[in-house]
Amino acid sequence: MQTRTHSMLESMANVLVGYGVAVGSQLAILPHFGVHLPLADNLLIGGYFTLISIARSYAMRRLFTRLERTTENP
Repeated sequence: MQTRTHSMLESMANVLVGYGVAVGSQLAILPHFGVHLPLADNLLIGGYFTLISIARSYAMRRLFTRLERTTENP
C-alpha cells in the first residue's frame, strides 16, 4: 500500500508533467494552425487545461471508487 506522502508526491509529479506536456504541445501544435500566442498566454492556457484535467481525474477516481464499492457488496 502507498503512503499518503508517496501518493501526494506522485500526484504532484503527475500534475507537473501534465502541465509541461500541455504547454509543450501547444507550443508545437498551435502554430501549425496559424495560432501564434505569447509564451505567457500558452502558460496560462496550460494552467487552465491542468485544472480541468485535475477535476476530470478526481471525478473519474471517485466514480470508480463508488463502482468498486457496489461490486464488492452486491
